[in-house]
Amino acid sequence: MAAPAPGWALDADVVVVGSGVAGLTTALRCTAAGLRTVVVTKARLDDGSTRWAQGGVAAALGEGDSPEQHLDDTLVAGAGLCDEEAVRTLVTEGPDAVRRLIGTGAHFDTGAGGELQLTREGGHHRRRIVHAGGDATGLEISRALVEAVRDAALTTVENALVLDLLTDEHGRTSGVTLHVMGEGQHDGVGAVHAPAVVLATGGMGQVFAATTNPAVSTGDGVALALRAGAEVSDLEFVQFHPTVLFLGAGSEGQQPLVSEAVRGEGAHLVDADGVRFMRDQHELAELAPRDIVAKAIMRRMLEKGAEHMYLDARHFGAEMWETRFPTILAACRSHGIDPVTEPIPVAPAAHHASGGVRTDLRGRTTVPGLYACGEVACTGVHGANRLASNSLLEGLVFAERIAADVAERRSPGASAVSSTEDTIPDAPVRPSDLSPPASRQLPLITPEARIRIQRIMSEGAGVLRSAHGLGTAAQALEAVHLDALRADDQPGEGEAKAAVPGVDSWETSNLLCVARVLVAAALEREETRGCHWREDRPERDDAEWRRHLVVRLAPDRSLTVRRTGTAAFPPVDPVYVHAEPDVPREP
Repeated sequence: MAAPAPGWALDADVVVVGSGVAGLTTALRCTAAGLRTVVVTKARLDDGSTRWAQGGVAAALGEGDSPEQHLDDTLVAGAGLCDEEAVRTLVTEGPDAVRRLIGTGAHFDTGAGGELQLTREGGHHRRRIVHAGGDATGLEISRALVEAVRDAALTTVENALVLDLLTDEHGRTSGVTLHVMGEGQHDGVGAVHAPAVVLATGGMGQVFAATTNPAVSTGDGVALALRAGAEVSDLEFVQFHPTVLFLGAGSEGQQPLVSEAVRGEGAHLVDADGVRFMRDQHELAELAPRDIVAKAIMRRMLEKGAEHMYLDARHFGAEMWETRFPTILAACRSHGIDPVTEPIPVAPAAHHASGGVRTDLRGRTTVPGLYACGEVACTGVHGANRLASNSLLEGLVFAERIAADVAERRSPGASAVSSTEDTIPDAPVRPSDLSPPASRQLPLITPEARIRIQRIMSEGAGVLRSAHGLGTAAQALEAVHLDALRADDQPGEGEAKAAVPGVDSWETSNLLCVARVLVAAALEREETRGCHWREDRPERDDAEWRRHLVVRLAPDRSLTVRRTGTAAFPPVDPVYVHAEPDVPREP
């Protein structure tokens, strides 16, 4: 992106971008391995998406539960697109990862005998969700990790927006550029030089008008990776949380979440007449996977001509609300709703990106030295629809794997050439494939276009999608892009005004980038699967579409979308990062 040249620099062995559970866990493990680690975060250390997580962490920790059962529930929720090896890694290593988190200082809710209290959420057949503070799990995890980072005296750069990846002449990672927004230890644009960069930037919920994501979730990591030549996958699968507090038609920005754990403890979904409508939709009723619940709510809204449905938990009583769900209770009451005495108005809103930057089981992307972890990554765990509370676990498990890989490669005598243990060479290499893409700046987008982009996405690429709506959205997003090009080419002429480099324009440019990729993939996938719901293609089509979509930003900055040959999650081999887009790379 267009930005001033870096005016200062730091050196490190690894730079971690993001301060949620994925980023801070990676940073702590890298530091413990003796690596010089720098953490860069967009706001304060404790102000990422993790702190907003209410429900908890899913892991097979309860009596009678097992990783195999957790695996089965995850595969069902993923609607045929999970990578089974990635899921098996998650559920097998998950319980110990949670125990290590507890060892780091996280305090989860326990019973009178000191045993962990477990609850259920959608798609789980067992009580396997650990939680903290009733419904403040993310806040407690964030507290514990931030405290550990400060105790370890890690170098941190707060209030810093990452801009672009730095690479050497061979296309290998050599650091990042970033802009510190006035309150960090440096001012203006600078750089952190490191042979390993870990993207843990969180999600992209702000691409929609209404979302549960905080304001910092503008898709920065996915956009940076695309500009660097990395591949992203499955971005069409955006999970819309079924039960978000309805604040009125046209409400925009971050919306209060009503955790799935409320349904896990026995709350019912009802319409305005008090009719429970989930009983006929799925064997688990209100605890069906999130895509099924969101679709059922939308269908009922359409049938009734209503703007929302209701979540009824009046039978909990005041004491349970105050002890088990104090955060949600306070949020509802702040908006004039008392869940103790009345049903809660709810409607779906954008929540979690199941896709992201493609990685292997060690978090490696298709750019050598660039890793991705957490919501910004696509490990293959979530498939077409994330199982509730698997996201925090994914951050823990794959953060530890990334740290181990980085440490191994930085240890004395380690080879500079990427290991192929987890990958299979799948295409011939030509010398031209190894040259980095031509450097060409994308036009900056004016901050005023942000709301325009969000409304385009909510109208055309929300819960209900169709070829017409997605096509209209694609044209409207292209118009935003062309307006910026014209403003760059003809400054001062006509109504178009060129954007000035700055945080607001950089964020808006990232939003447009991820929006265009999401819509392109959603248009390509002509079926309904998981949280991708096509009204004009209402059936799941395994024969044609049980496979992944992979997107790259070509050297000329056009998007290329290809379909994998099978449902197998494509291998990641950094050697082929600059292969021509039309070279098949399936196993």
